[in-house]
Amino acid sequence: MMTRREMMTAGALLAMPALAPAQNQASGFTLPRLPYAFDALEPYIDAQTMQIHHDKHHQAYVDNLNKAVGADPALARLSVEELLQRLDTVPAAIRTQVRNQGGGHANHSLYWQILCPASKSGKPSGDLAAALERSFGGQDKFEEKLQAASLGVFGSGWAWLSVDQGKNLVLDSAPNQDSPLLVGKRPLLGIDVWEHAYYLKYQNRRADYLKAILQVINWEFVSAKYHEAMG
Repeated sequence: MMTRREMMTAGALLAMPALAPAQNQASGFTLPRLPYAFDALEPYIDAQTMQIHHDKHHQAYVDNLNKAVGADPALARLSVEELLQRLDTVPAAIRTQVRNQGGGHANHSLYWQILCPASKSGKPSGDLAAALERSFGGQDKFEEKLQAASLGVFGSGWAWLSVDQGKNLVLDSAPNQDSPLLVGKRPLLGIDVWEHAYYLKYQNRRADYLKAILQVINWEFVSAKYHEAMG
């Protein structure tokens, strides 16, 4: 049972606004707050995993990205999205660090937003619902393909629903912390299949985690991202 202090903390977290894009700040890149309490996704994603994932893993990506670009004022002024989209212009000495650490920061900043309590998950709406029907045969077929793409990642990586440069919906996977931004795509929904995203609760049962995470997708947010990408 939660203590009164824990209940007050959870209430404060639930009242937080949604995460803003992973923009740089004057003091460097910063870790965005979660838009919900650590335990808000239970029983599908446990509170301990969420806290470690956000406070430790994501924070490490932010810290390492700041170290990588800290000596270059021009790079430090860019958003992480701009860094990834212009990776070929980043000095070779730090390009791999920016790709890995910047990708981790951008990917996780989006990941927190595409999740929500199961009671608020809903369904794809409007233009996104129609696009999923055209591209994959509807939400159910899309979710089957998303799980297959996620299961097919060897080792650590992500499965992505994105909008490509031709304004088409595309579903694919990427290793490590590679972002669709690296290849000119607009990411809408990313499923993190690094073990730190699920191992405390699901151990080696990635398939169980993938079934569970579908219960906490914030389809209102994903639909809004699609509208933005198509605008």
